[in-house]
Amino acid sequence: MGFPDSFPMRTAMPALVNFAAAPHSVELRELARPEIGPRDVLLQVQAVSVCGSDLHQWLGGASWKVNYPVVLGHEFGGFIAQTGSEVKGFAEGDRVVSETAAVIDEQSPLSRQGLYNLDPNRLGFGYGVDGAMTQYVKVPARCLHHIPASLSFEKAALTEPCCVAYNAVCMNGRIQVGDTVLVLGPGPIGLLCAVMAKLAGARHLIVAGRPADAKRLAVARQLGADTVLTEDPMPTVRALGNGLGVDVVIDAAGVSATLQTAMQAVRPGGQILKVGWGPQPLNFSLDPLVQKAVQLHGSFSHNWPVWERVIAMIACGQINLDPVISRVGGLNDWHDCFEKMHTGDYVKAVLKPNG
Repeated sequence: MGFPDSFPMRTAMPALVNFAAAPHSVELRELARPEIGPRDVLLQVQAVSVCGSDLHQWLGGASWKVNYPVVLGHEFGGFIAQTGSEVKGFAEGDRVVSETAAVIDEQSPLSRQGLYNLDPNRLGFGYGVDGAMTQYVKVPARCLHHIPASLSFEKAALTEPCCVAYNAVCMNGRIQVGDTVLVLGPGPIGLLCAVMAKLAGARHLIVAGRPADAKRLAVARQLGADTVLTEDPMPTVRALGNGLGVDVVIDAAGVSATLQTAMQAVRPGGQILKVGWGPQPLNFSLDPLVQKAVQLHGSFSHNWPVWERVIAMIACGQINLDPVISRVGGLNDWHDCFEKMHTGDYVKAVLKPNG
């Protein structure tokens, strides 16, 4: 399949740029189309999903180093428009999605183990280098994965957050069939972690949020949650089973305080999976981790095998993304999409920079 004639190559293009650390320092700007190197491809972006980290940067709350100015967007797929001279296995017109690790030290011990997602020199799209909220983006070929023609780009753009959830729950987690699982935080990652927990065999799945999360908790019901809560989850947790707590807590909230709730809710010998970022300092004791002999396991990003498995799961419908995608719009719709994801009206919004 050749590169679509309806999308001609342009030398200038609109791009959604985060230009400073101050809140709301994001705007559409005209940028030059990027030049690629011998091991890169030029990708024409067909869909790019809005992530909570994009919102954090828009609101001036990023707890990671951002190389301003930078084009936002790291959850994306599209057609290959051009290939570098050393690229093998990919050709112009291929339908692909991209991983997020735009820059890594390929010779580091972690990268050589396949754990390049943990390479301390890693830079990701959308904060370390220019991302995909634009019409064309430069991508190292090592980041790419083919996707089948049956998989829409809108759903394919959600491969990345699905991989975050799969890596946390199915690779770093130890959920067993019949376990009781509590998910704290019904944001996109929390909801996708709930999906993975159900697929992994959770018998009773609880998703807890705030009163403002009512719409997202309704989606959690659609995705298989047995119980959804907008209040303190502890009375529900104590009433379950023998009252000792849940087997696994997945902390997917964006605040540090939820770790204290997780320590209260988990049963002795259980596991807490920490996948949500919370830059606030802790002001409580971690002694319950010791007293209960609880395993606290952090999880970050993903790697090649996870992507291959998740793409197959989305393509066959095992991961149902229909309830998760709330809005598909153009690049000019970015502000409304950001606002409504921030307020919880949308779970995920997907932008289509090329129409």
